[in-house]
Amino acid sequence: MTDAVADAAEPSRSKRGLLVPIAAALLLGGGGFASTYMGFWSPAGLMAQPESAEPVLAHAAVEFIDVPKVEIVVPGGRARSLVLAATIETDTAHAADVRHLMPRVSDAFTTFLSGVDPSAYDKRGVLEVIRAELVTRTRFVLGEDPVKDLLITEFRFK
Repeated sequence: MTDAVADAAEPSRSKRGLLVPIAAALLLGGGGFASTYMGFWSPAGLMAQPESAEPVLAHAAVEFIDVPKVEIVVPGGRARSLVLAATIETDTAHAADVRHLMPRVSDAFTTFLSGVDPSAYDKRGVLEVIRAELVTRTRFVLGEDPVKDLLITEFRFK
């Protein structure tokens, strides 16, 4: 007889155990819906990337300074000359320093270009190598901070 009483009490416990998770899910879901509906938070806001406090205006402070055109005679059997024009990308804070040291930059360009083997000018990818070397020499003369980039605006043989 005690077994019959235990079997009769068991179904009510399982219903009560199932009722608690359902009630908790309904309560939490309703609270989440209500807080979203009232505008306390947004699910889309959780997915969005955080906005920075300061807007980035990288292009506002950029200044381009022309390097004087370099013309050198390429040594070798053929009478060829190389013409190179470039522009240094800097910011407005360093622009005066770049203009002041431009003769040294021009000298560094001329010295490097006159030392390049004449057969190297005919090879593929020489412009990228020359540009990388000129950026290195420009940063050696001016420092790391003033030089953002070097743009080659003209590169030709005459």
